[in-house]
Amino acid sequence: MTSDTHNGQPHVRFDGVQKSYDGETLVVKDLNLDIAKGEFVTMLGPSGSGKTTCLMMLAGFETVTGGEIYLAGEPINATPPHKRNIGMVFQNYALFPHMTVGENLAFPLQMRKINKAIVHEHVMKALDMVQMDTFVDRMPAQLSGGQQQRIALARALVFEPQLVLMDEPLGALDKQLREQMQYEIKHIHESLGVTVVYVTHDQSEALTMSNRIAVFNDGIIQQLASPSELYEHPDNSFVAHFIGENNELIGIVNSVSGNVAEVTLTDGEKVRALPVNIGGEGKPTRLSIRPERVMLNPPVSDDCPTLNGTVLELIYLGDHVRCRMRVAGKDEFIVKIPNDADDKQLAVGDKVRLGWKVADCRALDV
Repeated sequence: MTSDTHNGQPHVRFDGVQKSYDGETLVVKDLNLDIAKGEFVTMLGPSGSGKTTCLMMLAGFETVTGGEIYLAGEPINATPPHKRNIGMVFQNYALFPHMTVGENLAFPLQMRKINKAIVHEHVMKALDMVQMDTFVDRMPAQLSGGQQQRIALARALVFEPQLVLMDEPLGALDKQLREQMQYEIKHIHESLGVTVVYVTHDQSEALTMSNRIAVFNDGIIQQLASPSELYEHPDNSFVAHFIGENNELIGIVNSVSGNVAEVTLTDGEKVRALPVNIGGEGKPTRLSIRPERVMLNPPVSDDCPTLNGTVLELIYLGDHVRCRMRVAGKDEFIVKIPNDADDKQLAVGDKVRLGWKVADCRALDV
């Protein structure tokens, strides 16, 4: 799993990296990952998937069991954390409570023996970046959670590190502030061009900010791709289920011809789908179809397989109506109907035909 890199080499490289805490069970399994200079890569996955362990090994807070990590072409397994020139942002801010905002930002510069004459200049530049320059003399206890997180971000950037690592930095913020900070971090990254490795279990956060996302499960990267590629073209059922809302239908593969698989669902109905990650004929498969790709009462055509559905619930959500339906014996099939659609005037109990383009329905592993 590699990426295009500048000057022929990645800025960060995980080369066959493994991690075990007990000498037996691997929590990270043979990780190979290249990150280009200036890239924003998010490690995304559920709790226990290995993403935070990878970040901590990159920071130097966890030792590598096997393999090697490289930074700017140099192996860093044996390099202590304070000599890696890496900025860190944590969920709990980790600000020094007895220091002012300005002193918190000056601290990493003083540790690096930066000329005292320019420390203040660096501090004010970093605070201005996060729109907190008027708070230089405040104590952390006088700041809200969102303000403290801005200061923590500024402190990670103040010494102009070659890499910034962020571990669930917005997890403690409320929804509105978290979304606002996502855009702020994205814009700061774009303006500075610094390399960022970000860890989260929040898929909307990853989709919003990242150039690429590495989806982790059970210590293995399941797929590494751009947000749009992950959402539109998941490689397996784990990625399809974890990234965005997704309808899943279980069936058996009848036949595969070119880019079309015919599948018999559990209730006996037959549909066609794009074969992506399946076994041969007679093998089970899990179909994946996004709610916004489903059409109601579509015109009959070879490229648009249809199924019967029964409306179970309708929820008005402003720009669209969320329709929960019973399809192929499953009661959680979701259709998103745009608010300007002609057929949004449905009622609970209505029988409708559902359809989608064959290419929008992916036949994946079970």
